[in-house]
Amino acid sequence: MKKSAPDQPVYAQIALDICARIARGDLKENTKFSGRSMMSSEYGVSPETIRRALNLLQDEDIVEVHHNSGVVIKSKENALKYLQQYSFTNDIHNLKLQLKDLMKERDLLDQKIVLLVEHIIDLNDRFSYTDPLRKFEFEIPENSSIIGLTVKDAAFYQHTQATVIAIRRGKQMILSPGPDARFEAKDVIIVIGSVDLASRVEAFLAK
Repeated sequence: MKKSAPDQPVYAQIALDICARIARGDLKENTKFSGRSMMSSEYGVSPETIRRALNLLQDEDIVEVHHNSGVVIKSKENALKYLQQYSFTNDIHNLKLQLKDLMKERDLLDQKIVLLVEHIIDLNDRFSYTDPLRKFEFEIPENSSIIGLTVKDAAFYQHTQATVIAIRRGKQMILSPGPDARFEAKDVIIVIGSVDLASRVEAFLAK
């Protein structure tokens, strides 16, 4: 039996397997195959599970169930369509699982970044006299020319030689903002750089 999505019920898995047998030609159109009792032994499930699988295939116009006399294969074409639809649905399911895993990885990476930034800030505060790099905080004036620009578009580092490690916006702290982070008025930007950068940053923000 084909491996299927983990949340797919057993009767649907059996229906899928029967479709695959029809598509391969193991079960041919207009031929009859064994009923529920024999198939339940073959698949190791109850006759009720087989009944639900066959009803599903009958609803898709793939087989025709004749009670007490077996099942007739009605359409190989519809069996192929069913398999294709399952493949698409399963692909979507797998993509969602991949997305969920990536989001977990992103959350873990964000946590590591937060810890690293906090560690840098802590070390910088404790060893400010020996470390050539210092942490500074600047509030963006309401008339600053960088308002509405991203870190990249403002060419912040190129103009100041300071690296933005965080942006405090009201009660929100944006740690390790990327190049697409956008500056807003009254943002408090936290940067690291050499001890002589303060005047350059202040002049740049005042433009």
